[in-house]
Amino acid sequence: MSITGKVIDIVLHVDKYLNIIVQDYGIATYFILFLIIFLETGVVVTPFLPGDSLIFVAGTIAAKNLLNVYVLFILISIAAILGDTLNYWIGNYFGDKISNSKWVKKKYLDRTNRFYEKHGGKTIILARFIPIIRTFAPFVAGIGKMSYSRFVSFNVVGGIAWVGIFLFGGYFFGNIPFVQDNLALVILVIILASFVPPLFEYLRQKLKIKDRRDAKGNLSLQQE
Repeated sequence: MSITGKVIDIVLHVDKYLNIIVQDYGIATYFILFLIIFLETGVVVTPFLPGDSLIFVAGTIAAKNLLNVYVLFILISIAAILGDTLNYWIGNYFGDKISNSKWVKKKYLDRTNRFYEKHGGKTIILARFIPIIRTFAPFVAGIGKMSYSRFVSFNVVGGIAWVGIFLFGGYFFGNIPFVQDNLALVILVIILASFVPPLFEYLRQKLKIKDRRDAKGNLSLQQE
């Protein structure tokens, strides 16, 4: 099986692999989950690691008393917050180097900075629920020199909300027979549903641009 195929298999069958980890490593599972979430949120080269589905499945396992849901909530929340913090400072540190690079236009970084100053809080929180984007959002916030005091509060709120929703969602709903029997399908739905908000926003922006062009075209015709 190729590396890509293996990654897809792990993502879609994270329940199988996590159950094996619990059986083989016991209490060390807490550290493994901490590390995976920390890397998924904190390193821009590992956005492919499971996030939403992993936390949800951890909740279903906790419901069977194989893991403590409250310990999971605390540790994974800390991992998510520290991951975003690391990602922010990596972007912040390399921001000047990137801005001086011939491959990146400084006006784009300035635009990013203005965008985060205006919408930063909402962006950091909502990005938590979107795979891949949540890995890059804090990095870009750091590159754009978003104020850390502004970033950290939304980082904490977003991290706790993200972990709480998926972990306790798995804990309370994961043992429903339908969910147990169709967990791979539920995981796929979670992944696909995560991409709905950015797709909706993309289509909304496209419609806005089209409306503006139509309005300009009508204005030009009227002037003629």
